[in-house]
Amino acid sequence: MSQQVASRAARQPHKHALDVAHPPPGPGNLRAVLLPVAVVLLIGTVFVSVYLAAFHAPRPHQLHVGTTEIGTQQEHLRQDLARVVPGGFTLETYPDESTARQAVQDRSVYAAYLGAGKLLYGSANGAAVTATVTTAFGSAAHAEHHELSVEDVAPAAAGDTRGLSVFYAAFGLVLAGYLFGMTTYQLAPRLQYRWRMASLALFGVVGGVLVTAIAGSVGFGALPGPFLPLAVVVALMGAAVAATTMVLLRLFGSAGVSLASILLLILGNSSSGGIMPAAYLPAWLRPLSEILPVGVGVRAMQGLSRFQDDGLVRALVILPVWVLGAALVLYLKDVFRRGAPAGARKREVPQPAAS
Repeated sequence: MSQQVASRAARQPHKHALDVAHPPPGPGNLRAVLLPVAVVLLIGTVFVSVYLAAFHAPRPHQLHVGTTEIGTQQEHLRQDLARVVPGGFTLETYPDESTARQAVQDRSVYAAYLGAGKLLYGSANGAAVTATVTTAFGSAAHAEHHELSVEDVAPAAAGDTRGLSVFYAAFGLVLAGYLFGMTTYQLAPRLQYRWRMASLALFGVVGGVLVTAIAGSVGFGALPGPFLPLAVVVALMGAAVAATTMVLLRLFGSAGVSLASILLLILGNSSSGGIMPAAYLPAWLRPLSEILPVGVGVRAMQGLSRFQDDGLVRALVILPVWVLGAALVLYLKDVFRRGAPAGARKREVPQPAAS
């Protein structure tokens, strides 16, 4: 009897709670086993490679600094900086201390050397920049037989000793935007275009207000800038990330999810300037900080909080372009093509090759 039961159990196919019908044996099973492993390991490998390339042993490349020294003194300063960090600095000249101070405060330069061992810097630029400029200009001051004296003219928020609060605030919203872009099509794949855009706008507005309230002066005080401009920038950044994720998902299907994670979460966050300025990034990664939504948004958030609105105008131009461009692509994909005549849509479908 037990042998008959065992024999019947052996003949019955394996069942799973999610099975609709038992799949026939074939290469599809092997693909289902290997593809998730390959995709996840690819994304993990890209993450490790990009972040190590960006932040392992970072050094500045043409970091903008200023000085009020002229003539022979400036030339000696230039040589000292090149000796300490070859190719690390671009030296700007300012007529007086007031102009140099203003340049540091609006982040035209990251530090300004006034001669006689006096250095102006901004700790809001982060610990890496502070260490770089104090080390380099300390060597220059020593060559002039002076002890380096420093003045922090753009201090970091209280308690934000490493200047990373902006990065964490931005990363949280970028992650939320990425998840929104995926779930809006997963939960409501047939939602009408106008309602999907309304949902995107609602996400951006609420996300901008929440993140600004939590990280700004109402909450932790990590973003001490004016509430409304900060909320607008954060909302636009979140909406740009969400809309871009939606476009990649619609254009490339499930592969778009992986592409969005690489483009926005990995490349976007690593090049954002939230950990250290773009001047510290490898040459191939540096341009992304100027065009991807994360880098554009983070710079404006930092500018509103500590650097006299540095990057704000750029953000108010570039971020809406990302949002509107994505909305246009989604319109063409979800509305315009869906409304095309059936014959036209049929002609767009590639026909299988004759055997």
